[in-house]
Amino acid sequence: MSESPRSSWPLYEVFVRGKRGLNHVHVGSLHAPDDEMALRNARDLYTRRNEGVSIWVVPAAAITASSPDEKDPFFAPAADKVYRHPTFYSIPEDVPHL
Repeated sequence: MSESPRSSWPLYEVFVRGKRGLNHVHVGSLHAPDDEMALRNARDLYTRRNEGVSIWVVPAAAITASSPDEKDPFFAPAADKVYRHPTFYSIPEDVPHL
């Protein structure tokens, strides 16, 4: 049995920003023949009710990620730097989304 053309399309990861000033959030994945079609399909699939103000589509093959199994050794160097912890700083009352 031969592969259908759709199954050979690259996989894209989709990120949507819900409102201005908020972060993009991973919402899902899709297959598409090219970047432009991935963007259009992502819009149709993940923002049907006007939830988003911005969409990113990223070829899954272009993403390099740490492994959850390596969490402790990978992030251990940051644990001894207390100045990086948010409790070290006082946050002004008028700063939203922090």
